[in-house]
Amino acid sequence: MTTSLHQQLYNRKRRINRRLAPRNFFDQGTPVFTAGNIHYDMSDRILAVACGGIGAIHLLARHSGLIEAINADLKLLKVHLPYHESDHVLNIAYNLLAGGTCIEDLELLRNNEVYLNALGATRIPDPTTAGDFCRRFTEADVQTLMDVINRVRVKLWKQQSAGFFELAIVDADGAIAPTQGECKQGMGLSYDGQWSYHALVMSLANTGEPLFLVNRSGNRPSHEGAGEYFDRSIILLRLAGFLRILLRGDTDFSQTKRLDGWDNDHVDFLFGFDATPNLKAIANGLPPDIWRPLNRPARYEVKTDPRQRPENVKERLVVEHEYKNIRLKSEDVAEFDYTPTACKKSYRMVVVRKNLSIEKGEKLLFDDVRYFFYITNVRDKSAEEIVLLANDRCNQENLIAQLKGGVKAMKMPAGDLTSNWAYMVMASLAWTLKAWMGLSVPVVPGPHRERHEEQKRSILRMEFRQFVNALVNVPCQIVRQAGKIIYRLLSWNPWQQVQVLVRVAASLRPMRC
Repeated sequence: MTTSLHQQLYNRKRRINRRLAPRNFFDQGTPVFTAGNIHYDMSDRILAVACGGIGAIHLLARHSGLIEAINADLKLLKVHLPYHESDHVLNIAYNLLAGGTCIEDLELLRNNEVYLNALGATRIPDPTTAGDFCRRFTEADVQTLMDVINRVRVKLWKQQSAGFFELAIVDADGAIAPTQGECKQGMGLSYDGQWSYHALVMSLANTGEPLFLVNRSGNRPSHEGAGEYFDRSIILLRLAGFLRILLRGDTDFSQTKRLDGWDNDHVDFLFGFDATPNLKAIANGLPPDIWRPLNRPARYEVKTDPRQRPENVKERLVVEHEYKNIRLKSEDVAEFDYTPTACKKSYRMVVVRKNLSIEKGEKLLFDDVRYFFYITNVRDKSAEEIVLLANDRCNQENLIAQLKGGVKAMKMPAGDLTSNWAYMVMASLAWTLKAWMGLSVPVVPGPHRERHEEQKRSILRMEFRQFVNALVNVPCQIVRQAGKIIYRLLSWNPWQQVQVLVRVAASLRPMRC
């Protein structure tokens, strides 16, 4: 980063801090928003784009080798008139990163002259052409695209520090993607009666990256095909150099037929297990001295003075209207060895006993006990740690919510299962590029190392819309001169203040010979 750019960013920060500094106001006679005499005009020479961060995203796609890899392996077009396969794939991902929410928003971008200049494009595919590209995919082509993205993913992983490779946690879950269309080939009725598709999501918990996405009919069970994709994830993670791999899922993903093979292959697993009558009988027969209280850590640490908790309005209404209320009194944990029917080896079965009270209004109806079981071959953690590790899988629920609500990758805009599968993979690339930008934040040894590490973690934890607003929706003037495309920042925000966007772009820019 040049000294002048650093000074300009500092000046912008100083000016906004001066305006936002605390001050004692007197009663104001007029509102704060005072602009009234507003006129619109068109600039002839200065061209600007709202999504200036798209330049850093494109540098990342080029620097990682993603563009070349897509064009080398994905063969869907006999001739390129004028688009290549990578143009179509990135067009869908960039649309979502630039603030679009559906495939029709491509029409706004293709008519945005400055956006085209910013990416060095004469034109980009329109929504109809993008939809036609999705329909060209076969199942094998979708698998090829996922493999291409994963090979590039491995290259970025290998640039991380040694601590990154100590443990990889792979989560699996299903996600219902409802559709209102009546002619969507391959859809079905889900367990809750919705016409939908049912996506299988395999993700790396360390970074929140979706490793594999599989589209299925809405009436398929959530665990269908999970074993195969767990095996493919193991191969991928070992290729990257991870020292230890943990597979994780809820009760639908227990995969008992594969547990012996994974254990022999030195792969750890942790799955929820159905509370069958025989398991509940074993739990009921455990000696009392085996059970230990399960103490869960606080959800967050109060960094300031603790405040008085406000009234629990929901609880008050439940009592007033005499709704049935299930209240958790305490939790206990124990464990025993168990051999599933499909296995030849025994594994740890960790059981949580929830002691509940069933109430109606202020009356206690009865006490109840419910059991939750977890099967694992992890022996170096306590039963309490196993339970907390299993509960951490809830973070994948957040990932699925982001893919559905933030990225809009599961809108299913095409007419059949495979083309919607292709769109889902290409759209999820927008989230993957967010994660890759976080992994690409340069960490410089020295006094700023911890700050740089925190920037990396912050981007990985960001919700998609927050990422778009902070690091993509950055107004920039676009200037083309001397073979360069210059993104001239027109405003300041805190993420520019820490120079994340500029530092990442500088680290990805090709070196001059």
